Amino acid sequence: MRILVLGAGGYLGGHVTERLRALPDTHLLVGGRSPAADVTVDLASDSPYQLARALAKAAPDAVVNCAGAVGGDAVTLTEVNARGPAVLCAALREAAPSARLVHLGSAAEYGPGTIGRRVTESETPGPAGLYGATKLAGTLAVSASGLDAVVLRVGNPVGAGAPPTALPGRVTALLAEAEAEEAGGGAYASGDGPGAAELRLGDLSAYRDFVDARDVARAVELAAVTPGPLPPVLNIGGGEALPVRELVRGLADVAGFRGRIVEADGAGSARSAQVSWQCSDITAARLALGWQPAHSLDASLDALWSSRTHTRAPDRVAAP
Repeated sequence: MRILVLGAGGYLGGHVTERLRALPDTHLLVGGRSPAADVTVDLASDSPYQLARALAKAAPDAVVNCAGAVGGDAVTLTEVNARGPAVLCAALREAAPSARLVHLGSAAEYGPGTIGRRVTESETPGPAGLYGATKLAGTLAVSASGLDAVVLRVGNPVGAGAPPTALPGRVTALLAEAEAEEAGGGAYASGDGPGAAELRLGDLSAYRDFVDARDVARAVELAAVTPGPLPPVLNIGGGEALPVRELVRGLADVAGFRGRIVEADGAGSARSAQVSWQCSDITAARLALGWQPAHSLDASLDALWSSRTHTRAPDRVAAP
């Protein structure tokens, strides 16, 4: 089986690539802007014709699209998250119409959730910001393409290599800085006194559905190789809403940080204020793929902290 992964250099793309490389009887191809890529593509700027030519040469049995901008201006978000999937679908219809397409969407497409309720794939999306809106546009392009395609709506991924553009990676970077300061005689390990270490973050009262990056990669594998048609959209999450404070405190404990965690007004993201609850119903993924999360949040945090010196640099094109 020939599987082409786009966005392999990003956070989730790296986990997906590592997982798929281990599959027997599989030839993995990596697509991207790098000259070292097996297939040179740029979803933000390539025309459908250019991409179709590249896909025809690659002749994939499955294509996994992990490319997605998580930050940047409106042009960047729209080019990568909305235009990119549309162009990819147009090219696949021309060059590899029978290939299975697995596209990584985002739970941000749903928008604000109802406290105490898990959202199913049939929920009408209502993204709270531009990121979610552009990801939704990409999902709609894939779902309406007529291809053998499935969108995996990923919750909040946690695990090794998380970039500092999202809270788990940012907290890890701050704790690593505090650890380095302590090694130099700073206040990392102290919880008392005027010189005590302090971790200043925004409001941590929101609830999020955290999912291990390794579990996301396993869901991608199953979506790529499971025969027969799949539902157009599948939620991939932990299936449980946990306080963001729990993630931060757990990561601090793993790091051995005993300083103060301060929730400073105005230091958080606008989306956290707009979306106080997010939780996905993952029943459909279990029924369609036989998938369910295998890693606890503690295991995810252990992996994240252990990887702190190997964290991938944030890329303009990254995982959701």
